[in-house]
Amino acid sequence: MTAPVLEVRNLTVDFRSRHHSVTALRDVSFSLGAGRTLALVGESGSGKSVSSLSIMGLLPRNGEITGGAIVYRRKNGGELALNGLSQRAYRNIRGAEMSMIFQEPMSSLNPLFTVGDQIGEMLMLHSDLDAAARRGRVLEMLELVEIPAAASRLDSYPHELSGGMRQRVMIALALVCNPALLIADEPTTALDVTIQAQILDLMRRLQHELGMSILFITHDMGVVAEMADDVAVMYAGTIVESATAGDLFANPSHPYTRGLLNSIPRPGRDPGQRLVPIPGTVPSLSAMPPGCAFAPRCGWAGEECRKPVVLEAFHTGHDVACFKTREVAGNA
Repeated sequence: MTAPVLEVRNLTVDFRSRHHSVTALRDVSFSLGAGRTLALVGESGSGKSVSSLSIMGLLPRNGEITGGAIVYRRKNGGELALNGLSQRAYRNIRGAEMSMIFQEPMSSLNPLFTVGDQIGEMLMLHSDLDAAARRGRVLEMLELVEIPAAASRLDSYPHELSGGMRQRVMIALALVCNPALLIADEPTTALDVTIQAQILDLMRRLQHELGMSILFITHDMGVVAEMADDVAVMYAGTIVESATAGDLFANPSHPYTRGLLNSIPRPGRDPGQRLVPIPGTVPSLSAMPPGCAFAPRCGWAGEECRKPVVLEAFHTGHDVACFKTREVAGNA
């Protein structure tokens, strides 16, 4: 097997204030294979976006990686420990080798510059192309992401484009330097269903054509089913289950994963069967329960669930952090 493009090993991230600190991520581990899509799934507040910002070196000033390692394998085959990089070193690889698409393109694109200038700036930083060649490459990218009348959009400002077109511009901006790793943080959440489907189809096609690996962050299990090769389920700052997408949907083995799947419509579900919401709320990071963080919301929880629990192999390629795994899987 080829080495993964990205490995996150026991990552721990703290956020500090003047009077106290909270742990947003605890011992998070996952890997992303070459040319594959890994979906990082969970409710709001589970730690998905903090994981992506840690990888990209974009944590706010009060955020700090306090444990673990993030290893990126470069296009030339060399390994790079990302959590040891200076901001100067990060700027050399951000955009060139690893890129990110954010959730809301209107707040990510600069309203004062044309989309052509913003995409071209990435080439100015990471290539030796002259102005004419940069403009030609930007046009090529706008055509690649299927923006209609691309040549006429080079000099458009973000507010002159629809939401779907702005998201396509963000994809062009992220991919203009052919990165090996793309992080997509809920890139379709703000779009209507039809445009969402078009953007997902576009991302799959570009991944196939460019051979990149994608870390796809979402709370939408329908998107996971459509996009992911592998899935890591997060809850309260830690990974509670990881498997291939097919195995996870066929054999959900953590109560939280079961809860996520039971709360959404799925193909094959009995039309008369009611959706079941997960009771309760995600615990506050400053008041975590002892042992399993999901125990207060879990129908399977027992006394042993007050003890620390770690991610362990349920079977080959399927890891679960739960004392009740076999009982949960047996009731699938």
